[in-house]
Amino acid sequence: MEPAGPQDLRIVPEDWLAELDLRKYFGNDNPLEVDVGCGKGNFVLQRARAHPDSNFLGIDRMLRRIRKVCNKAWRMELDNIRLLRMDASYAVSHMLPPDSVAVYYVFFPDPWPKKRHHENRFFDPLFLSAVKRTLRSGGLINIATDHLPFFEEIEALLEAEQSFVRAETFVPQDHERTEFERYYLTHKQIGRCSFRLI
Repeated sequence: MEPAGPQDLRIVPEDWLAELDLRKYFGNDNPLEVDVGCGKGNFVLQRARAHPDSNFLGIDRMLRRIRKVCNKAWRMELDNIRLLRMDASYAVSHMLPPDSVAVYYVFFPDPWPKKRHHENRFFDPLFLSAVKRTLRSGGLINIATDHLPFFEEIEALLEAEQSFVRAETFVPQDHERTEFERYYLTHKQIGRCSFRLI
């Protein structure tokens, strides 16, 4: 199933209350890897190019970013990537089917550093429950953030969830890193962890 144009790489659900029919959008049942908050898309584009036997879904709230990533994917002739403009928490909680995701990447989520804004953080017990529901058995979630207090909260949530065990920490290759990550590598410590659903 080859898209006719960059707009066909974007998923626009007909029913925003129903789970996505992933086979309809990808045309196959290959393992699905999800980049939560894909931003400008360098990571998900590079991963999709390097792993043609997997499907990749990039999720971001910003329409401008989604359009740019679609255009880049089209120019790179990638047919194993789709983009979804949506709040990540809603997408994972309501749009992704159970047992459908092989790997999640959650890199540099907004830490909302002020204490009065912590309720805006999307990585919380409800989000983790949605991740657990949508991951396949043996599936992975990979975390990276430059905000160490937030990292410690996320890590503690995962460690407390008995359905997850610590896995080898995923570190992207240099060409996969986003501009954001390259900047922070030279300025701040980055917290990383990976966990596997058992």
